[in-house]
Amino acid sequence: MPCGSNHPLRPAAVPPACRCANEGSVTSTQIAVTALGAVAIVWVLWYFLFSRGTAVAATAGAGGVQEVHVTVKGGYTPDTIVVQAGTPVRLQFYRDETADCSERVVLERFGIDQQLPAFQTTTVEFTPEQPGEYPFRCGMNMLKGLLVVEPPGERRAASSPHKFHDARRE
Repeated sequence: MPCGSNHPLRPAAVPPACRCANEGSVTSTQIAVTALGAVAIVWVLWYFLFSRGTAVAATAGAGGVQEVHVTVKGGYTPDTIVVQAGTPVRLQFYRDETADCSERVVLERFGIDQQLPAFQTTTVEFTPEQPGEYPFRCGMNMLKGLLVVEPPGERRAASSPHKFHDARRE
């Protein structure tokens, strides 16, 4: 009698001696699916918890204003901006999408909640007075970035802005 077939006298019962040869073994498909699942989990964790785009230091524009162009498309590029305290900042947000999440940019610490029309550049200007790290985000709190304000005259490498932590930060 072949494995897996019912016993002729008791259709619902299969004798214990009748077991398939590969029962309990793992197939190559199961291994591949498990490996792909593990890779996907690692990628999601890295993307949401550990990835950080390159920081950009503001460049001096007309009148000594610090200026940075930020593209908004599924996030902020750059997502970390380094500026000097006490000098006016001009952020130029170009929203390259129509997703509801990116309709607004919020810099709470500076009292800014600005509408960002799709496929247009919107200028946000303010002067950060205190050094520290200040998050900015979309109106739904899904897209996030960081404004690093350094003490006047101090310039760190733009690739490592997170070495600066000010105890006065709230």
